[in-house]
Amino acid sequence: MAERSNFQSLKDGSDADFEFTCTPCSKDNIREEADKYCPECHEYLCMACTRYHGRLYATQHHKLLDKNDANRVLHIARTKCQYHADRDIEMYCKTHDMVYCTMCIATEHRSCDEVNKIEDVSKKSVNQTEIQALLDETKAVHGTVKSLAVKRKENLTAIYKQKETIEGKLDDTETKLIEHIRKLKRETAKCLNDKYSTLKEELVSSLNVSVITADGLQQTKEQLQMIHSLNLEQQFVRMKLMKKTNQDANTFITEGEAEGTKFIDFTVYKELADIITKANSIGDVTTGIVGEQELKQRQYKIKSTKEISVTMSNDTWKCLKSDICRLPDGTILLTDYNNKKVKRLNAYDTVENVHDFDSNPTGICFVSNSEVAVKLSNNKIQLFFFGSSLSKSRTIDIKNCHQLGLTMCCGDLWSSASNGVNVYSTSSYLVKSIDKDQNGKSIFKSTVQHMAVTADTVIVTDSSDGAVCLNKDGTVIRELRDSRLKCTVGVCVADDGTVFLCGYQSNNIVLFNRDGNCLEDVIGKDFGLKAPACMCFDGTKNRLIVGFYNKDTLLVIEFA
Repeated sequence: MAERSNFQSLKDGSDADFEFTCTPCSKDNIREEADKYCPECHEYLCMACTRYHGRLYATQHHKLLDKNDANRVLHIARTKCQYHADRDIEMYCKTHDMVYCTMCIATEHRSCDEVNKIEDVSKKSVNQTEIQALLDETKAVHGTVKSLAVKRKENLTAIYKQKETIEGKLDDTETKLIEHIRKLKRETAKCLNDKYSTLKEELVSSLNVSVITADGLQQTKEQLQMIHSLNLEQQFVRMKLMKKTNQDANTFITEGEAEGTKFIDFTVYKELADIITKANSIGDVTTGIVGEQELKQRQYKIKSTKEISVTMSNDTWKCLKSDICRLPDGTILLTDYNNKKVKRLNAYDTVENVHDFDSNPTGICFVSNSEVAVKLSNNKIQLFFFGSSLSKSRTIDIKNCHQLGLTMCCGDLWSSASNGVNVYSTSSYLVKSIDKDQNGKSIFKSTVQHMAVTADTVIVTDSSDGAVCLNKDGTVIRELRDSRLKCTVGVCVADDGTVFLCGYQSNNIVLFNRDGNCLEDVIGKDFGLKAPACMCFDGTKNRLIVGFYNKDTLLVIEFA
């Protein structure tokens, strides 16, 4: 670089101060003021290095920028792709109205129309009014999120204090239980001492009589040996007295043998021992939302009934409704096993198709955040984001997918599995299998069918005369049974905690209140109910939706 001799070059310690310093020169500890910038090499260049840069074959076609323009370019930070962290966002997909990296476009958006480079669409797509509106919206959302964060922080503090309060109650309950058990022990020990003292007194008294009687017999025996030395009168007297002594002794022996051997025993009250040893906790820990109101138990009087056709023009087979669920926004979804579809009831109770499958759907339930889970006969649970249609989220591998029944409880998916229930995490991990109680006895009477969640409990039907209510840990809380039910399949829960169970063979629906007490038939044979298989309670419209295996319709029961 001979040209450098034509410009002032300062070695280490120079007082020269430049806003932009030549990058190649700085590598030799030489400070030269930069004049240009190469965006491809990411280097500032002094005048000499600029001429040299233009002569090299590898760099002669690089477009150089004025140093001030380069400064503005460098302050524009590239945004990284959220799916491919090592790639910049460079492309815009008009179909999805979103920006992506080139890898996203190549893998997920190859079939989309109007995919362009961001620089080709940004000039005509961005205006200051829109930017300002977006800034205002972001500011408002930011404020709301901050307020929500404050509430969540306060909520964390509150539940921590609640936890401490509950721990205090646990300690108090433990102390009271221990004190009561000690009191019971003291009472039992007092009873033991009293009975022991009574028996001891009786035995000591009997022992003293035994000693006295033995002494009398000894004297009688000695006197009998000397009776020949007495005259006849004295012999007669002594014989009578000796005979009386023997009679008294025999009476004492007979009475003693009749009394038998006394003993003290102790038997623990089985009910008390069972309560203590079989209990899983001191009490029930529940969660809730501040402000929710305790709903009164309603009376379910039928106002009207109607049938809704769920047949679609492109259905190949009769619609076999394997499950029905209601989303928080009121949307009703149902699975059509035969036609491999998920269908939806719109606001006018007209059926619409929302997704087709390669396998038969056997169950459906709401998960969270507009996400639903569909159990398929290929041993998969497919999770979807729900909108105008279903878009795949993730897949979970499970077993026994031909069995009806799927629900979400406390973040885990509960899936029916013949004679029990398998509980899976949303990452496909088998958390536990529920089929036997602590004593190894089968929990369910027959094949497990549909399930419904209320609070932290799961109600599971079992093809018999009712259902079993399980805690979230799988322990039995209570059974919901009634002789009017035969082959119980469908189950759902109303907002007030009322449980509806339908008998597939008994052709009826029986109610249980939230305490597990049986109420009355909602609808039975008199209404023409035939083989009900699945149900869903629609709280927004105070109605019960019933599905059948053998009919292409849903029965809608509206309550007064």
